[in-house]
Order: sequence, then C-alpha cells, then structure tokens
Amino acid sequence: MYIRRLQKASHTRKFTITTTGASGWEVRDEQDSHVIRWVRYRDWHRVERARAAFAVEAALLEESGWNEA
Repeated sequence: MYIRRLQKASHTRKFTITTTGASGWEVRDEQDSHVIRWVRYRDWHRVERARAAFAVEAALLEESGWNEA
C-alpha cells in the first residue's frame, strides 16, 4: 500500500504501511533491518497521520543526504 526506502552509504530506512484485512493496517519504520516502530491501527485517520509523519521524516533525511533506494 505504501513503501518508501531511503539509503545513505550502507544504511537504509524503510517506511511501510500494509493492509492486514479486517484487522486494519500495519505501520512499520525500520532502520538497517531493525524495526524502530511497529503499530497496527484500525482507524484510517491514524494511518493517514502516520503516513504524513513518514513523509516529514523522509524529507528531513533527504535534506541530510539520503536518497531514494
């Protein structure tokens, strides 16, 4: 549903939102294959806020030299 992967040197950041059917949506923030944040939401508005937060975080990373992978 949503995936954004950024890379700088050998480091990666990955932001994903996936649908889990009737149980809602899974929101994950990973750094170098380690899960920083994992949440399952049933409320679409929370998912929208998480996606907006991912966009802000990705923009900050790009400003500091990270690139889309």
